[in-house]
Formats: sequence, C-alpha cells, structure tokens
Amino acid sequence: MSLANGRHYLAIPGPSVIPDPVLQAMHRPAPNIYTGELVELTHGLIPDLKTIAGTEGNVALYITNGHGLWEASLTNMISRGDKVLVCVTGNFGHGWADVARRLGADVEVLDFGKQAPVDPARLEEALKADTDHKIKAVLTVHVDTATSVRNDVAAMRKAIDAAGHPAVFGVDCIASLGCDRFEMDAWGADVMIAASQKGLMTPPGMGFVWFSEKARAVGMGNDMRTPYWDWETRANPVHLYEYFDGTPPTHHLYGLRQAVDMILEEGLENVWSRHSILARAYWAAVEHWGQGGNLKFNIAEPEYRSHAVTTLSLGDGDGTRLRSWLTEHLGITLGISLGFGDIGSSESDGYFRIGHMGHINAHMVLGIIGAMETAFTALDIPHKEGGSVAAAKLLAASV
Repeated sequence: MSLANGRHYLAIPGPSVIPDPVLQAMHRPAPNIYTGELVELTHGLIPDLKTIAGTEGNVALYITNGHGLWEASLTNMISRGDKVLVCVTGNFGHGWADVARRLGADVEVLDFGKQAPVDPARLEEALKADTDHKIKAVLTVHVDTATSVRNDVAAMRKAIDAAGHPAVFGVDCIASLGCDRFEMDAWGADVMIAASQKGLMTPPGMGFVWFSEKARAVGMGNDMRTPYWDWETRANPVHLYEYFDGTPPTHHLYGLRQAVDMILEEGLENVWSRHSILARAYWAAVEHWGQGGNLKFNIAEPEYRSHAVTTLSLGDGDGTRLRSWLTEHLGITLGISLGFGDIGSSESDGYFRIGHMGHINAHMVLGIIGAMETAFTALDIPHKEGGSVAAAKLLAASV
C-alpha cells in the first residue's frame, strides 16, 4: 500500500519548493508589457537583486537556465582564444569549462576532485606561473550541486591578489544564492551568476549575471559578445523589452517579486542562519545513522559542506532503492546522483542528494528525516536507529 497521496515533496536541489504566495502572484492574466505595473515592478527588482547578491555593481536579467548563464557570462568576459582557468570541484565546474571550450576559449582545469574544496594555494601557484597574464578569467562554482562542496570564494580572491594577477574572477552561485552566505563585493567576485529556481524560490526560466565595473570594462573590448547575451543593454535599459532582448517573462517577474520580498522581509542574515541550522539537522541525523551502516557524507568536513544540498553515499545501489521507495510509498523525491559514475551504474546508484534550499522549515526537514528512517527500516538498510532524535535535539537547542 502507498501512503504517497497528498502534496508531494520534491526535496531535490532545484527546482526548489515554490511558496504558495509566489504561485498566487503568478496566477493572473497576461499584463501590459509596455506601461504600468510590470514596468515599475521590474525596475524595482534591480536594487533588491543587488542587495541579495551583496553588490553595488550591475545586474543583467535573462530568460534562461544555468547553462545559458554560463554562456552569457563567458561571452561578455572573454574573447575567442583567451585562456580561462577553471577551478573544478565536481560536475558543474566541468560544465562551465566545457561551455568555455566550445565557445573557443583555451581552457585550463585545476581539478580538486569530488570530495574537497578548491585549495587557494594551488590557485595562487597556477596564477604566479602565468607570468605573461595569458589567463583572462578564473572561474569557480561556489556550491557544486552534484558534490555539495562549498568553496571559500573570499580565500580564492586573496590567492588571486597574492599572485598579483589581473584575471576577472567569476563565480557560479546557482545552487547557493539565498541559501549559503555570499557577499559579492566584500569577497571580491567580479562576475556572479544565479538562476531563479533554487534559493530564489521561483520556477525555472530566469537567470541573472551580476558584474563589476572591472568586468564591464574588460568585456567592452572582447569579440565574443552577441546581441542576445550582451549584458550592456540589459544592465542599462531604457524600455522594458531591453532587459530581455524582447518580450519579458511576465509571470516569472511577478513570482520573483514576491519571492524577493519574502527573502528581504525575513532578512538575509536570518535566511542564511535558517539554512545553516536546518542543514545541520540533516547532518546530525546522518552522522547518527552512519554509525550503524554504510551511510556517508560525500564531503567529510562540515565547514566545506553546502547549506543548500547534501550529497550522501549508501553503496551497493541502496541510494536508488531508497529514493524509489520514498517516492512510491511516502510521496517524497530525493535528488539523483550526478557525476558519480554513469547514470544507472552501481556506483551512481549508491549516491543520492537531499535538497534543503529556499522555502523550507523545521517540520519539513523533520518530515524528510523521519521518512528516510522509515525507508531504512522497510528496506533493511543497516543504520543506527535514532537519527530523528539526534536531529530533533539539534533543532531544540537552536531555537
């Protein structure tokens, strides 16, 4: 018998849970796109999006997903043939590197594996070796959604500065913005990208590129800019259509306005703290369960784990068994493995991910934890009983 009837819980690392007020804001007829409410709403989003990113720089809005943002950022940052250094800590760093390569860049990859963050010392060493400053951009992912590693962006900036290197510094915050602390200007990022469907709690379809005046000046002279991806017009529009090089994503804008209001009303510090506490509740349960079985964190050190997603290993295909049982019997979907062997392989089936980003609270987290403990029991997956209690104690001590 299935107990999955009722509202399904999609606990994957994006698209995240969409708040009811966001859905309600989007449920309306098509608006006038030339004058009136939508025009003022879009103009009003710009300073608030800068606040969430922690920047006084520029922001360009796109109708796209994260893969499109990789292309948007690169076509504005570099020229064909330019050298790009990509610091990779999982699946999505390789993705950004591949897009750069296919656009005609000369790509060098510093690969730190799937279980560790970027080592700033290695970055500094690589940049010091580039005495002719052929490297025009350094790219990294703040949180890799596949591995759940969280990189120290501020430390990377210090490494770039210590090397005395002029490269533009670009950071992918698609999985982290609105979940993990990120301060673009204070941490020294020149370009930052994020999309609507994770911490910003809005359906997939919109993307954002924030960029500094340094990045803007560098981009003015490159030869890869195209009419659609060019961030210059989008960051300085006269008319609404210029934000999007055409018809705006009308209903996404209404939803985003509501989501941004919710973030700012809660307060960024509170948003970051909430994500930190709820992530640690999951970690407390996992640490307890793992004492009696094969459940392991992909990222061993807590200081390097994302507060938005946790990647776990059970081995022997049990990750997929767990996910399938939860979906069929309890109405919960956890994230699939990404980047750990071919999809469908025994290695891949041993991993799974829990998304805990955006519109989540304590009872939602405790529900997932209780459901996972139920699945462990039903499937005879070895574990130490009491993970739910461990999580409850952590939350009780945090209130």
